[in-house]
Amino acid sequence: MFGIGGTELLVILVVALIVLGPKSVPQIARTLGKAMGEFRKVSTEFQRTLNTEIELEEHEKRKQEAEKELFGTQEKAAAAAKPAEPAQAGSTPAASPRPETADASTKGQA
Repeated sequence: MFGIGGTELLVILVVALIVLGPKSVPQIARTLGKAMGEFRKVSTEFQRTLNTEIELEEHEKRKQEAEKELFGTQEKAAAAAKPAEPAQAGSTPAASPRPETADASTKGQA
């Protein structure tokens, strides 16, 4: 506790007894003990809160990675199952004029 050994604590208590008097030392020790207990309680609660927040962040990160892996795999499977689209719209047979239609339209104009 604060790097104070047994002998240093004993010296501090003896000096406090001499300076403050025998009547007030127990009251001060009680007050100091309550303050230390409250400090421990607050620090423990703070540590719990930090640990909970860290766990929540890690859980969200793992969840996002799992979703990315799952949906990334599904997108790849959907892309592989989809038929290949033509490279150019003009190269399809429906888009090119049929020769007999082109001849008939030019014959009617002449």
